[in-house]
Amino acid sequence: MFTGIITDIGTIVAIDHSPGTDAAVTVDSGYDAASLALGASISHQGVCLTLISFEPIATGSRWRVQVSQETLDVTCAKDWQVGTVLNLERALKLGDELGGHMVSGHVDGIGEVIEVVPENESHRVTIRVPEPLAKYVSTKGSIAIDGVSLTVNEVDDVTFGINIIPHTWQVTTLGRLKLGTRVNLEADQVARYVERILSRKT
Repeated sequence: MFTGIITDIGTIVAIDHSPGTDAAVTVDSGYDAASLALGASISHQGVCLTLISFEPIATGSRWRVQVSQETLDVTCAKDWQVGTVLNLERALKLGDELGGHMVSGHVDGIGEVIEVVPENESHRVTIRVPEPLAKYVSTKGSIAIDGVSLTVNEVDDVTFGINIIPHTWQVTTLGRLKLGTRVNLEADQVARYVERILSRKT
């Protein structure tokens, strides 16, 4: 489990993806290698991936993760390439502060940025969501965008708007959003469970 509070920005330094195989992605991060463990779960741009190897480097650590074809099919991981920067968050430990909202790292769908407008010191961003996901997005509800916990400001059918403050704009990859950017979306878990419960009663 994660909270959607990004703690580092990683950079992809290698991708090995031969036909008929999963992708092996190598990432450089600022995390201390001594604090990592094989099998650890780390959110990469909102996608929960497992460390299959790691080593210390001068700037922190370098690790490899295996990205399955299923993950490539349903997330923006299919767009990753060498040089892509990633929002990183390590899994919660018991007793950690829950600063954002509960995030599983299981992407529900891919959204598309359709507008980015400066608003005072912040940025107002409008995103189009896949129609099946729209029912889980509600005004003042929570949503994870590329792994970042954010509050929905307004909803209009299959689009929603968010406000990104300067700090979040600067310390996450959201500062690179522009018209047409594809983003990983994870709906609030409570909304999904409520919908499941209600659907079972009908």
